[in-house]
This record gives sequence, structure tokens and C-alpha cells, in this order.
Amino acid sequence: MSGVQHVTVDDDGQDQRLDRWFKRMFPHISQGRIEKMCRKGEIRVEGGRVKSGTRLETGQDVRVPPLPEAGELRERNIAVVTDADRKMIQDAVLFKDEHFIVINKPAGLPTQGGTGHDIHIDMLSEELKFGNEDKPKLVHRLDKDTSGVLMLARTGKAAKALSKALHDRETKKVYWALVAGRLPERVGTIQYGLVKASGHGPHGAGEKMHCIHPDEVDSTPGAKRATTDYALIETVGTRATWVGLVPVTGRTHQLRAHMAEIGCPIVGDGKYGGSSQSNDGEGWGAKIGGDISRKMHLHARSISLVHPFTKKPMMFEAPLPEHMARSWAMFGWNLKWAPKDPFAIFE
Repeated sequence: MSGVQHVTVDDDGQDQRLDRWFKRMFPHISQGRIEKMCRKGEIRVEGGRVKSGTRLETGQDVRVPPLPEAGELRERNIAVVTDADRKMIQDAVLFKDEHFIVINKPAGLPTQGGTGHDIHIDMLSEELKFGNEDKPKLVHRLDKDTSGVLMLARTGKAAKALSKALHDRETKKVYWALVAGRLPERVGTIQYGLVKASGHGPHGAGEKMHCIHPDEVDSTPGAKRATTDYALIETVGTRATWVGLVPVTGRTHQLRAHMAEIGCPIVGDGKYGGSSQSNDGEGWGAKIGGDISRKMHLHARSISLVHPFTKKPMMFEAPLPEHMARSWAMFGWNLKWAPKDPFAIFE
């Protein structure tokens, strides 16, 4: 823990917001902590109390209270955004305008935090302001182990418009997955309902979605209807399938539960496919062996929508994560073989 410091604002700090200046000087300190120190009067400018948005001037004296070192925060399992984290999330940007930002979310990175030490998209969005005063807002989610296209709104008006488009199904999200076994048809629709099954760990840890017949949904407490469209893109005999998936509804773990239910679990999905089980082409285990990574092979490949303000049709595609690209290369699959809309050829 450092002692009280007095730092003089340099030329780069002229007319800069206090919180942005503070993050530049002490990058391991979170936005929330900066705001709390301002509220308590611990951070002062020229001896006076300030708000996080106060504009600074060159030569001003900023009182900085005792701060923990980055190493201390890590030892206490408090998340610290590093320069590498900052570069990673900014490099993930696929598109940005004044209304929203589209990123390619890395596999293994949570959308929101579940534990105190996780780095997650909601936290890293502080690094995606690009000149705005407020960080962009999440308008939808992806599972931690699912990679791909994720949209964030840069304004409240954009958040409302994008949320409405998603809710009204005015967007089309196409996922790519590697599944064990071979699909029952080249194109089809899965309509099993979903109900949450309690986990056996502390605080319900390990809970998962359980599929039930559509006829049982109305009589099953907590059950919700769910619909997934699938289209076969390529296969390796009966061993594995490259499949395009569209979640017509947006239920928790919908794609993962639905694919496992029809006997073709997503490769690497230990929760629904049983990663400890080998797969010899029967489609009952999510581990197909060989040099295939054990990581989840589910990727939000694209999202299509009409821009809520310019009204122009837009489509965003995210490159495959490294572990999926290696699997595709091993099978000799060329990404150019897949149409942008894998369902169009069946219409």
C-alpha cells in the first residue's frame, strides 16, 4: 500500500476528466474505486473535493490517497485490468460507430463477472469508451466458453434500439459448431422445451438445462419453449459435423442442450456432452479424441441486422478462435465452403 501522494497534472492532463487521468496514472485502480474515493473526499484537486468527471488543468495539484499495489490486489483475488487485457479487448473490436461496438469475444472470457477475481467483458468495456464519457453497455450475452460476435451499445438510445431488435427477433444470429456424430437430417428444427435442473454444488453450482418434450412444457413448472434451427455444412463420415445453428429463441444454454439431446453434443462441452466419454461416431460423447482441443467448439459466427439509425442492412462476422481453426484445419475444411447463411441453400 502506497502513502498519500501529491501529483501535478501534466500537459496531457489539460481538460481531461479526473477519472481518465487517474486511470492513466494508476491503471490497476478500477473505475468504481475512483468514484468511491471521490465521494469520500479522499481524492482532492487543489485541496477541494471533486467528482470523477471534474476537468483538470495543467499544473493543478491532485491529492492521491494510499493505493494498493497491483500485486496486492491480485493476492486478494481482486481483478486487475492489465495492459495485455486492454490490448486484447481493443484488438477484438470488429466494428464501431457512434452508436454501437461489435467485438469478437474470446473463448473463456465471461460476459459478466460471477466471482470477484474474474476479468470479464463488462469490466473491460471501460477500455472501449473511445472518447465517450460512459462505457458501452451490454445488450446480449454469450456463455463464457462461447466465442464470437457480441454487440455493445455506446448510448442509452442505442441500447434501447438494439435490445428491441433482439427481443423482436429483427436480428439473425448464426453460430458455427463442431458436434460429435452426424445430424439426423441435413437441415432441421429442434423444439424441445427447457427447464432448469438444480446443481449439486454450493449455491446451486453445476445447474444445467434439461430438455423436455414440447407437449410437456405447459404442465412443467419453470419450463420454457425453445426452438433451434440447424443446417449441416460439412461432415467427417459419422464422426463429426460442422453445423450452422440459429437460436430462434434465446434460452440459457439452448444450443448446447438441444444438440446433446439429439445425440450430437458440441465438442468440448463437458456439461452437456460428458467430455470424459470418447466418441466413435455414435454421437453420444463430446470428446472425439485425436488432436482435437477439449475446449468448447461453439462460435457466434455472425449477426445480421438493419442499423437502427441509418437503416442500412449490416452483417458482422467473427473469425474462428484458434482452437476451432486448428480443428477445421485438421479435418481439411475450408471456411470458404460455408455460405454466409447456411440455411439459404435449403430454402
